[in-house]
Amino acid sequence: MSKIPTYKLANGQEIPVLGFGTWQTPDGDVAEQSVLKALESGYRHIDTAMIYGNEVSVGRAIQKSGVAREDLFVTTKLWNTDHSYELAKKAIDQSLQNLGLDYFDLYLIHWPNPVHFRENWQEANSEAWRAMEEAVEAGKIKSIGVSNFRAHHLDALLATAKIRPVVNQIYLNPSDQQREVVAYNNAHNILSEAYSPLGTGNLIGLPELEKIAAKYQKSVPQLLLRWSLQKGFLPLPKSVTPSRIEQNFQVFDFIIDAQDMAAMDALQGVKSLATDPDTTNF
Repeated sequence: MSKIPTYKLANGQEIPVLGFGTWQTPDGDVAEQSVLKALESGYRHIDTAMIYGNEVSVGRAIQKSGVAREDLFVTTKLWNTDHSYELAKKAIDQSLQNLGLDYFDLYLIHWPNPVHFRENWQEANSEAWRAMEEAVEAGKIKSIGVSNFRAHHLDALLATAKIRPVVNQIYLNPSDQQREVVAYNNAHNILSEAYSPLGTGNLIGLPELEKIAAKYQKSVPQLLLRWSLQKGFLPLPKSVTPSRIEQNFQVFDFIIDAQDMAAMDALQGVKSLATDPDTTNF
């Protein structure tokens, strides 16, 4: 895969332990250049989604990078309007076309309970999952998983799934550690991916974190990413600033001690919490 350490997913596939997120990265030159910089800096795991609107630019960067396809791990996601068998099939093919790829390494259901399918979300997820399973069998996707799912959403999906989800990508950082969801993921051999590992930037100015980061001669973002890695999570930092993209990759040369990890754990609730997927209005 690359020189980056990897986790082994439940299906045996390897996934780089650090990914590059593209949420809120505008389509066009900004997305293309940020992904190119990430690949140049050593990232080999790129995370996007249909709803981000930047799949085409991400794909263009992948093509221009010169990195061999087999050395990359690319994730995208099914949006909330496509939770049916037929719609999911079309969405998968559209994302492949957008990204200019023959297959995805990972494809996720983005949210478990979209407002449009709220009355039958279990059936809608099951039907979308069936299309995803067929895409695995057809070689279009290597691994499938979910995002923003809680235990009851996963229970419903597992009741009908032939292929088990290997990833649950959730809002995960010291301010919201989602301990119940993480415990469920661990019990079912589902990897917890952390989107917004920096708390969407809200944790960067915290004096408690600045003090700990200074001890290790690291930035607060580096400290937060290291916290995720030591928890066994897979963080997906996002940036469009070249220096920060590089800096966020430099997290493999230090270890946070147990006392400082505990101090960071104590920050639960200090800033924003995850959105409740059962009450979203999208």
